[in-house]
Amino acid sequence: MPLAVGSWAREVLLCVGFLAWLFVLAFGGEHDGVNIWPMPKSASHGLQTLFLSKDFVLSTQGSKYGDGSGLLKAAFDRMIDVVEVNHIVDGRTPTSSVLAGLNVVILSPQDQLNFGIDESYKLDVPAAGKHAYARIEAQTVYGALHALQTFSQLCHFNIDKRIVELQLAPWYILDQPRFPYRGLLIDTSRHYLPLPIIKGVIDSMAYSKLNVLHWHIVDKQSFPLEIPSYPRLWSGAYSYSERYTKADALEIVQYAERRGVNVLAEIDVPGHALSWGVGYPDLWPSAECQEPLDVSKEFTFKVIDGILSDFTKVFKFRFVHLGGDEVNTSCWTNTPHISEWLNKHGMNESQGYKYFVLRAQKIALSHGYEVINWEETFNNFGSQLSPKTVVHNWLGVGVAQKVVAAGLRCIVSNQDKWYLDHLDVPWQKFYMNEPLTNISMPEQQKLIIGGEVCMWGENIDASDIEQTIWPRAAAAAERLWTPLDKLAKDPRQATGRLARFRCLLNQRGVAAAPVAGPGRTAPLGPGSCYKQ
Repeated sequence: MPLAVGSWAREVLLCVGFLAWLFVLAFGGEHDGVNIWPMPKSASHGLQTLFLSKDFVLSTQGSKYGDGSGLLKAAFDRMIDVVEVNHIVDGRTPTSSVLAGLNVVILSPQDQLNFGIDESYKLDVPAAGKHAYARIEAQTVYGALHALQTFSQLCHFNIDKRIVELQLAPWYILDQPRFPYRGLLIDTSRHYLPLPIIKGVIDSMAYSKLNVLHWHIVDKQSFPLEIPSYPRLWSGAYSYSERYTKADALEIVQYAERRGVNVLAEIDVPGHALSWGVGYPDLWPSAECQEPLDVSKEFTFKVIDGILSDFTKVFKFRFVHLGGDEVNTSCWTNTPHISEWLNKHGMNESQGYKYFVLRAQKIALSHGYEVINWEETFNNFGSQLSPKTVVHNWLGVGVAQKVVAAGLRCIVSNQDKWYLDHLDVPWQKFYMNEPLTNISMPEQQKLIIGGEVCMWGENIDASDIEQTIWPRAAAAAERLWTPLDKLAKDPRQATGRLARFRCLLNQRGVAAAPVAGPGRTAPLGPGSCYKQ
């Protein structure tokens, strides 16, 4: 929650913020004049200012990508919109130093978004010339989308001339992500998030080059998603209107794909599933003891199979998240028919937990998914998980090292540094959280496929999600995108760039909070966005 401060403390914080800003000015806050977020792999620039033609056009001369779906054209149009930031471009175009357009050359004709797809790009902005074109070259259209985001950050609306300018030309940028998985979790079970809010989160993810929206759809509190195979499941929603139809979910997936963002769907089993039994009480161990899901009934696994079958028609990402965390098995031992079933099959409650997780994994694998599970599954029976398992680290320090040593893949989301609902964790800690800590062997480093910041929903809703996510998620985004040797060794070196990026988000309609404060802070008083 925002800090409540008295007038004396407020004055102290204002002084501290002002001193921090002076430090940024003295320290630089930029990286060799490159004021881009996240920092590219390499970038060089000059000192010229160019102006974008009022008729700035997209060219695809030489490209093998036909753009039959209009994906590239739509991304180009969005880029122009965010560069103009809703100003009216009515100034006089200069007769020289004008960029006529952008030539985008894509080497692959395919536009299917897959995990591990080539997201690299080259961006070349020339010096002044008559009818000059900037050039993007990318292996895939999704690399080109990232290049458009970078290009947008080179441009500024000149309020005096009322025209878009591009500073410090010529530019040459060579870029690619450090990790293939760069995620953000949203939670629609603790509070319902309307579709426009989810789309806004996806837009802001694209601005910072995050590429996986982890949709924690359901939990014990609510089941808001339509499942055609078991239509009473969404009886567990908070209300009649706080629901997502199958068409809604498909719209979210397609909206995200057109911005280079995969959607990872999660159903958390066997715990965190009380809401499932509102529509199907047989899934509860008993009316009095309602979770974990009943391990003794075939019906439980038929429902999971039906959900995942329906998922395949909507969620095309390679992975599905099956949770598996925080399972309290006391309901199983305290419910006679489950206790008898466990005894009959020679299992105690811990072995029943393993049986459930492994059987759910087999169901997911049968539908063509690879499986992500929270780390408790690895901590309890790691060697018996499917070799296609990705372990999602959130609890323990040192777990990631153990996971990759066992030959499994890992996603890092340690809660002390990358949980956005922890409002006392400042952006500096998000920035300095290194997924490869104490992992030095190259073959093991490759098993860390990336990381994810988590926006758990207990204490956020549509009213405040954006300022709780941003700008701290952007700090993690640079950690996941930028090569290790280009990351700031001291987060103070990145403060100026992050402050500028936060203001850029504000200009684009994203309610990102000030840099100088804890999560979801408010401005301390009047002042420039760039000094908050």
